[in-house]
Amino acid sequence: LFVHQHEVIHTAERPFSCEACSKSFRHKVSFLIHIRNHTGEMPFLCNTCGKRFTNSSSLKKHVMIHTGEKPHCCVTCGKSFSDRRNLLHHLRTHTGEKLYSCETCGRRLSSQFNLLVHMRTHTGEKPYSCDTCGKCFTIQSNLLVHKRTHTGEKPYACETCGKSFSQHNLLRHYRTHTGEKPFSCALCDKSFRQQSHLLRIEDVASAPCVLKDLF
Repeated sequence: LFVHQHEVIHTAERPFSCEACSKSFRHKVSFLIHIRNHTGEMPFLCNTCGKRFTNSSSLKKHVMIHTGEKPHCCVTCGKSFSDRRNLLHHLRTHTGEKLYSCETCGRRLSSQFNLLVHMRTHTGEKPYSCDTCGKCFTIQSNLLVHKRTHTGEKPYACETCGKSFSQHNLLRHYRTHTGEKPFSCALCDKSFRQQSHLLRIEDVASAPCVLKDLF
């Protein structure tokens, strides 16, 4: 039995076919997991938050959100990830590898997800809609960030002083503790915590910087 299952890998045989969508699979386990997408069955429960999943591996990845476990580490920069696929996508930021090409404009992307999001710039598709104001977004994470403008939620706390912020504002706030000023003006050689100074002078790049004495 196990020899036959292994041989299927080499022959590309897909003996398990879904009657609902005609998708086929090499292994029975993958087929049974797929069927749950149609039946709605989610037998694997997260004991922490109650969210349910179709398979044990998805539950295991989800639990890492609660535990903070990130077992997959980048040997180049040390950044860690809970999901191996996310690590593989991250590694391409170091290698510059871009496997996925846009058929419309030819732009190459490092992941299938990035390609999908990029394609929406051509189609105009914004599938994620805010229930409160109706504003639409191309990706779900942008919608979740937007919703906090309605709820006032600030889920990210500063480890130094305890103040709470949105994710973007937390990164900016940290600079008040570290003294980091990552934005440098090419005209006056001054550095700033925020990009606002550079944005204000970018249209007059050829003129002397008249704002340097304001900061």
